Amino acid sequence: MYKIIQKRKIWLSISGTLVAMAIISLFVWGLRFGIDFTGGSLLEVKFSNNQPAVTEIQETLKDTGLSSLTVQPMEGGIFILRFQENSEETHQALLSKLNEFAAGKGDTVEELRFDSIGPSVGKELKSKSFNAIIIVLIIIIAYIAFAFRKISKPVASWKYGLAAIIALAHDVLITLGVFAVLGHYYGTEINTPFVAALLTLLGYSINDTIVVFDRIRENLPRSEEDFEGTVNTSVNQTMARSVNTSLTVLLVLFAILFWGGSTIHDFVLALSIGVFVGTYSSIFVASPVLVVWEKMKKN
Repeated sequence: MYKIIQKRKIWLSISGTLVAMAIISLFVWGLRFGIDFTGGSLLEVKFSNNQPAVTEIQETLKDTGLSSLTVQPMEGGIFILRFQENSEETHQALLSKLNEFAAGKGDTVEELRFDSIGPSVGKELKSKSFNAIIIVLIIIIAYIAFAFRKISKPVASWKYGLAAIIALAHDVLITLGVFAVLGHYYGTEINTPFVAALLTLLGYSINDTIVVFDRIRENLPRSEEDFEGTVNTSVNQTMARSVNTSLTVLLVLFAILFWGGSTIHDFVLALSIGVFVGTYSSIFVASPVLVVWEKMKKN
């Protein structure tokens, strides 16, 4: 049996270092927000005869000076273009470039939709996304406290919820820190799919943590070990399940990351980082935090 909990200082030190680096990255570079949060435009067009490659369209529009341009291919020769500018002049210049490109291939372009998102709408969306994450965290604490309400010794039930939230904060901060670095060096942007990835991560990570906590709850009444030993036994009993489940998920995510479309690349990357970090926190952060509290209570 691995002495995971007994070596908790090592695991918590690693987590503390990573979280500190993530916070420093966020303060120094911050996150690079996309048009969903800063405002911008969405143009949907359809090529009549063929579907060009995304790289061809990006190369065609390179000289227009568009900021934060993303090109999303759809079925039937349809493309959705998102960019920072929202003026009518930019809109018409973009259509002109696309028409020239299509004419060179003996094709035509039809505009299906053009929408602009103002900065105020983007600000409201950013606020609502933040509020959604906070509400989810509060509900998680309340649920875990209720589910573990019959456990009062040696650690109160609400502390299980708080330990789970500490692990979730650990996962979210490290994921945000990685995207702060990617945004600074590679221009990776944060949009609503990233928020969806974070919410998915919260659900996945808390599920992993609850599995460990539930085994602790089952072992406490019949264990002859002290609390530290019981927690260590419980972690060892569930570790193989957690690791195997996460590896299965990561294999699928890596396949999508390397061979999937560019439009979901950042979403899958956020999930991949979150699942890896979330598996670590479920084993090496959440349970050790419970033992630390129990030791502090004794002292």
